[in-house]
Amino acid sequence: MAAWRRAGGAVLRVLVVWAVSTLTMLVLAGVLPDFRLQSADGDSATSIGVTAALGAGAFGLLSALVWPLLVRALLLVPALVLGLLVFFLNGSLLLLALALLPDYRGEADPQTAVVVAAAMSAASSAANTFLAVRDDRAYRRRLARLADRRWRRSGRRLTPATPGTVFLQLDGIGHDVLRDATTAPPGGEPLMPGVAAMLRDTHRLVPWHTDWSSQTGASQLGILHGSNEDVPAFRWYEKETGEVVITNRPSSAARLQRRAAEHSGEPGLLAHDGASRGNLFSGGAAQAALVLSVSARRGRHNRSRAGYFAYFSDPANATRTAASFVAEVVREIVQSTRARLRGDTPRVPRGGLYPFIRAFATVVQRDVVVASVLGDILSGRTAVYADLVAYDEVAHHSGPRGRDTHQVLRRLDRSVALIAKVAAQAPRPYRLVLLSDHGQSPGETFASHYGLTLEDLVRAGCGLPVSRRARRSASGAEARAAARAALHRPEDGHGAEPHWPAPTSDPVVLGSGNLGLISFPGIPGRATREEIDRRHPALLRTLANHPGIGFLLVDTERHGPVVLGPGDSEHRLDTGEIVRADPLEPYGPRAAALVRRTARFPHAADIMVNSALDRATGAVHAFEEQIGSHGGLGGEQSRAFLLYPRLLSPPDAEGEPVGAERIHRVLRGWLREAEAAQAVTTPFVPARAHLR
Repeated sequence: MAAWRRAGGAVLRVLVVWAVSTLTMLVLAGVLPDFRLQSADGDSATSIGVTAALGAGAFGLLSALVWPLLVRALLLVPALVLGLLVFFLNGSLLLLALALLPDYRGEADPQTAVVVAAAMSAASSAANTFLAVRDDRAYRRRLARLADRRWRRSGRRLTPATPGTVFLQLDGIGHDVLRDATTAPPGGEPLMPGVAAMLRDTHRLVPWHTDWSSQTGASQLGILHGSNEDVPAFRWYEKETGEVVITNRPSSAARLQRRAAEHSGEPGLLAHDGASRGNLFSGGAAQAALVLSVSARRGRHNRSRAGYFAYFSDPANATRTAASFVAEVVREIVQSTRARLRGDTPRVPRGGLYPFIRAFATVVQRDVVVASVLGDILSGRTAVYADLVAYDEVAHHSGPRGRDTHQVLRRLDRSVALIAKVAAQAPRPYRLVLLSDHGQSPGETFASHYGLTLEDLVRAGCGLPVSRRARRSASGAEARAAARAALHRPEDGHGAEPHWPAPTSDPVVLGSGNLGLISFPGIPGRATREEIDRRHPALLRTLANHPGIGFLLVDTERHGPVVLGPGDSEHRLDTGEIVRADPLEPYGPRAAALVRRTARFPHAADIMVNSALDRATGAVHAFEEQIGSHGGLGGEQSRAFLLYPRLLSPPDAEGEPVGAERIHRVLRGWLREAEAAQAVTTPFVPARAHLR
């Protein structure tokens, strides 16, 4: 009897979706002048209705049978191009469906066919989703069928079922931001009610302190591969090659991943049955989708089913994401216009391609990564690590706190809730760990506040001419690089970092948030303070005494690495000796150890510059075009978070964990705990029976 009820429910859902598609087609035929469902001589209302039903049915069958084959044949097309091509393929299927109607009753021009196909896909998807939500048992059965199918394809079994782990990185969200977002105001509800419920019922929230280089490249490399040795910043200059290494450039990411594996001697956090989604690095996972370090590869190993292609293979997904993409572009234009009219400060330019980059990060990347994670959960993957970059991208341009970022936090909360809901229906139990790679500190840019860039200040201190033309510093946001990779754009081109193939007397000045790096290509090896003073006597004092600069790190012939501050203050790192005052004192008790570690990196710049910190507000000055920044020391950027199930061991019995390499050890320990845990002692129950 139950089987008959299930079969009847499935037939009813098909009929309802068919009816909705038919009605949509009828409405569009009445509204669009270039779309008709009747013969040239006219037809009765009944004939037109029958024609619409036949057309909707043919379109539905073609979408179900032909569409996956078309998308699979286009695997080498760049992902975002495929996202646009989806509409034209969908329109072509509609034209084919109309051609199958008797007596040539259906007709549409190609442009109209694209619109009609998109509208019908959206309508049928909405109807299907509504029915699935209304019937929770049907929803669970659908998840169970998907899980069974994926398990049969993979050939893997769990006996007994040990817990899997999903690590979800909410990029750029600091500990204090998450704490505030999960705290309900008087008489209201928190910004992130789903995460707040986890924190109240099952999880704990703790901060962790980043390395000096508080940015995704250093943090994620250390977390996933156990080592971020010799990663001094987001971007840095290497004298031996004359190249600028940028952590979110595919070739640089691949090189850094190899270096980390060699240094740590480990295959990566995800080497055992893991999946890496939307990250800079793979973590050693066999399944990697939307991962920058492998994005330059071509071939079947870079065509994961759980990526752009699998997502866009459903025309309803493409339609829904495209509509959200357009809405997000409009939202950004409206928000930036309002900010400009209100005279909000600080503010950075938000025109050009930025609205599209923001929409990519907050819509396309989010949707595809979440869909990939859901697929991994339904497949019973042992470990999954995924990065959602939406908040980080918006906070760079709108600030870490405000209306714009509040909207992003709400949507991220819904994504987390969806992943948690599907994990509850998975073929194995799952532990969901939320974490961030860094926070963000607010503040006006260095160039905006002082009227000159760091490069201008360095050139003036060296007695070199300073350009009168204002220049914008390249932004280091991860979403821009991810979008370029999705489009298969080359790494070098307009706006790319410069390259110095031969020594030059001019300094190389780079910015990584509020961390600046100054290198002298004409000086072999690490330039010492004494050598810099001989060549540019005014430079170090000019920098150290500038009000926008907090401290400098330089090497010396006598004392080793030394931190310089205003008024000839010094902190000699090897001995801990303080001269006059400690330049690192405003940055907290961990600053000296973090700076000392970076000082021994082979590719630390000749002069490392950290911006000043407003201790009252936590504001810093970015050397890039960002009013929410990270990359150095100062403010909330250095306090990331871990939100983990209470059944797991605390991350650090000695207090707040420090450094990404320490977080790697914590996460690896949790994976070992999961391997040792026996969630059930009975043999593994197939998903379909387990979820019934």
